[in-house]
Parts: sequence; structure tokens; C-alpha cells
Amino acid sequence: MRTLYFDCFSGISGDMVIGALIDAGADPLQMEEELKKLNIDEEYTLSWGKVVKNGITSTKFDVILTSKSEQPHEHSHSHGHKHSHNGDHSHSHEHEHNHSHALHNHHGSRTYKQIVEAINEANLNESVTNMSLAIFKKIGEAEGHIHGLPLDKVHFHEVGAVDSIIDIIGAAILIEQLGIESVQSSAIPTGSGHIHIDHGIYPVPAPATLEILKGVPIASNAIRSELATPTGTAIAAVLAEKFGSLPAMTVESIGYGAGTKTFENHPNVLRIIIGEIQ
Repeated sequence: MRTLYFDCFSGISGDMVIGALIDAGADPLQMEEELKKLNIDEEYTLSWGKVVKNGITSTKFDVILTSKSEQPHEHSHSHGHKHSHNGDHSHSHEHEHNHSHALHNHHGSRTYKQIVEAINEANLNESVTNMSLAIFKKIGEAEGHIHGLPLDKVHFHEVGAVDSIIDIIGAAILIEQLGIESVQSSAIPTGSGHIHIDHGIYPVPAPATLEILKGVPIASNAIRSELATPTGTAIAAVLAEKFGSLPAMTVESIGYGAGTKTFENHPNVLRIIIGEIQ
């Protein structure tokens, strides 16, 4: 069985997942074409390229919002500001202008309901649609629980942000493209300390991340920084059938996805290992 293992020794975020999948050999150009079905491609450009994190060559993936985006970039749970690394291998595309329908933006945020409609209307592959909807539902339920709102009333920046939409649906497209039949993951380190989000200063893990981590083993980690974002955590929580150490497998490909932050004593990358389990 073709299995993907998330080795989250430095946490997990949506952009790290996509970087690692591209690094493991997935085709980002095909992902980019599929994402156009959402009709929001006038709002962003995608960039990916090789970076070195503490001695490990890895792939950095970025969603760069264009001036045509009506939405302020408030990805308040992210690893800090996103930067484009235009190294020799980096790649960036300008997109044609398309009018968005289900995802038309009002007042700088999008609702869970709008995102579900857009995914259903996009005519994506069935398994990509199902994966994407399940991951968004996991985040929507967590946010709804914290804010005391039913799922269809959840209206927020984090899931509504263009980069979260791209990270989640893009990850589903690449996982399906790679022919993955099962997913496993290590325990997830959350980091520690405090972060600034829309509502003030919060402890790490942020409330939404902790809610998503219910039922998922958390690894202890002394790093005073946010290592796991809601998007990355939800991808692992929804897709992984099992959490634990690396399963016995014949390894076929390995990918390293770079995070935005750099830490002194260890590489801030997500490692994915793809192989056959007998």
C-alpha cells in the first residue's frame, strides 16, 4: 500500500506540507492548473523554490497575494510573513483575470459556507473534493466551537484567507496526484510561548490548533515558537489513519518542506516519506 508519512519533528503548516510534496516529486504546475477551477486565481501567484535550512536543501512554497486581492493578508496563525524566495530553481506565474463566484469576497473575510460551495462547484477530482471538505470542516468546527458559532455561521480570516484555501486544496491535489493510498504521521510538536492573533496575545498552541489536536498525540518540544498551525494540524489530523513512529516500509521518495522561520539548532522543515507498506 502506497503510504505517506508526515515526520513533523519541527511541526507542520500548510505551506510546509505543499513544499514537502513538491520536494518529493509532485507536479506543482498540474496543481496550479487544478486550482484555477476555484476562480480566485486573480488574487494570488504561487512561488516555489529550493532553500537551505540549517544544512538541509528543502522546497519553500509561497502564496503571494496580488494587488487584485480585496482581502487583507491576515493569516494570523501563520509562521510570520510570507516571503518569496526567488532562487535559481524558483518558479512564479502570473494568472489571467477570472471572476470569482462562490468565493466572491465581502469585507475581507470568507465564510465556511462560501468555501464549501466553491469546492463543490470547482469540479475537482472526487477524492480531492472529499479531502478538502473534510479538512475545512475540521478547522471550521474548531473555530465554531471556540467562538460559540454553528458551522454555517463561522466567518473568519484564518480559513477564509486565500493562502489557507490554496494550502489545503493544493495539498489534496498533490496527495491524490502521487497516488497515496494511506497516510500516517508522527506525534505533532506544537511549540510553546505566546503568539499575537486577531483577538490578542494567546498561548501556544493557539485555541483553534489545540481544538484540532483533540485525539492526536502531541510531542513535547522546548522551542518557544508556534510550530503547528491550524491548517497544517488539520491536514495531518484528518488524513492520518495512525500516529506513531515511522512504519516498516520500502522508501520510494522523501521530501523536505521549509517553514518561514529559521531556528538556531535544528532545521525548520517538515519531512515526508513515501513508500510501500507490505
